[in-house]
Amino acid sequence: MLFSSIEFIFLFLPIVFILYFVAGKHRKSWAMPILVLASLFFYGYWKPIYLPLIITSTLVNFYLGRLIAPKRGVNNKKILVIGVMLNAGFLVIFKYTDFILENTNLIFNTNYPMLGIILPLAISFFTFQQIAYLVDRYNGIAGNYTLLEYFLFVTFFPQLIAGPIVHHKEMMPQFKALKNANINYTNIEKGIAIFSIGLFKKLIIADYFGGFADKGYAEVSSLNFWGAWSTSLSYTIQLYYDFSGYCDMAIGAALLFNIKLPINFNSPYKAISIQDFWRRWHITLSTWLRDYIYIPLGGNRNGNFKTYRNLFITFVLGGIWHGAGWGFFIWGVLHGLGLMLHRVWQKYDIAMPNFIAWLITMLYVHLTWVFFRADNLADANIIIIKLFSLSDIFKTNISQNLFVNYHLIGSVEGINGPYIALLGLFLFVISATTKNTIELMQASMIEKKRTAFLAALSLSAGILALLGNSSQTFLYFNF
Repeated sequence: MLFSSIEFIFLFLPIVFILYFVAGKHRKSWAMPILVLASLFFYGYWKPIYLPLIITSTLVNFYLGRLIAPKRGVNNKKILVIGVMLNAGFLVIFKYTDFILENTNLIFNTNYPMLGIILPLAISFFTFQQIAYLVDRYNGIAGNYTLLEYFLFVTFFPQLIAGPIVHHKEMMPQFKALKNANINYTNIEKGIAIFSIGLFKKLIIADYFGGFADKGYAEVSSLNFWGAWSTSLSYTIQLYYDFSGYCDMAIGAALLFNIKLPINFNSPYKAISIQDFWRRWHITLSTWLRDYIYIPLGGNRNGNFKTYRNLFITFVLGGIWHGAGWGFFIWGVLHGLGLMLHRVWQKYDIAMPNFIAWLITMLYVHLTWVFFRADNLADANIIIIKLFSLSDIFKTNISQNLFVNYHLIGSVEGINGPYIALLGLFLFVISATTKNTIELMQASMIEKKRTAFLAALSLSAGILALLGNSSQTFLYFNF
């Protein structure tokens, strides 16, 4: 079930909201079970066959956590290793089996059949959450939670399918307070406003550019200079607003229940370095990678070489986390190299104007998205080459292709390179210069009235687009 769907907005969310607060008023002990059951229904709505999978994973990790005593010890370490291996193996089986088989066949000339496993929703997110919980239990910084609290921690529907990768120390105190569930009208107003703006980002901007990105990446060989730029920029904009919109909707939906999710997206296209980008993009993933991979590897404590090695390994694993494909691997490699280069640059303390730093960072981010999105490395290389094929610039007859024939309720019938490239560039600049949703919510009273108007307009436009287009995708479902 998508947040940006009729079923979620008009049925699921209102029903759960009413049941939750009715329970909060008359039978507070029912509030948490209602959210757990609603979250499990939400998860199983797409493919009920995978519901036992998340339930089993949650139960196993809960009881492994209980077996780990508050202080470190040999037995605790064995349990931790077993738990991490079970979670990692669980992820590998469902996410990487076909990729491993395909490459085994290619390298050793074997003929193992592909299993065609459909990736269970949210497996990457809830697996990382539970690994963090087990590690923190071993380190003595995670408490003994009840089974119901732990189930809600893993399955809470606003964060379940697309993150953020929540941490127990942020969420458990809030879940424990659910017994005091009472309506908070300020949170409801903010929640609806944030959700509405996110809905607009997803349906009006991300899905619009997604049509051009899909068409361009499906016809890589026919692209010229303008086609390559319009295609790659379309994906750069689509991914930004798709993820940003879903983060907004997650925060907004959770706030309706007086739960504050961590900010996971903070205007990453404003970044003036690759390090700054990763402090703004998928913040909870960056934090997880830092706390549970980079620092355990040694962080920056053992000299420059090991610091660079640790950065590289961390971001290669971060790339692979996103999916089973060489494009994700290369994307992780490029970001690891970019962070290494940034550290070298910092070491020599070379000054650079912020605008130039922003331009270089964004161009690098944009180019690496090509490997992230392309169906294969050959297509990615073709697009990269065409992005710099300056001889193609004047081969497009702009006067004959000034507009593009695109319908929100239909499909892309043609891509106009210059028009879409300029439109994508315009949205890129807007993303880098305007306030994000969270900043709008923290504005002055006068600006809040404008924000309320913007939210109402966003909600109206989003619902109209939703009613006119039932075919949607959400990019982070694939990760």
